[in-house]
Amino acid sequence: MATTRLTQKDMTEAEQRELKTLLDRARIAHGRTLTNAETNQVKKEYIDKLMAQREAAAKKARKLKKEQAYKPDAEATFSWSANTSTRGRR
Repeated sequence: MATTRLTQKDMTEAEQRELKTLLDRARIAHGRTLTNAETNQVKKEYIDKLMAQREAAAKKARKLKKEQAYKPDAEATFSWSANTSTRGRR
């Protein structure tokens, strides 16, 4: 079950701002404007980190949903009178 790659359009505003901040920090660290390869590398690393976080959150949610799922009582016996109409069949 491979998920599709996250794009900037799919990111929330906060995530987009964080990406812009990372790009600005990298630009300042290099002391010049970044090349396309450097920009893409920073974006790829950030997107990989985001996808890992989202996958971990989804996995945790799936586990919680599975734990909270309805489980029938194994010790209960089937009661015909509870499952049939009192008025009978028409």
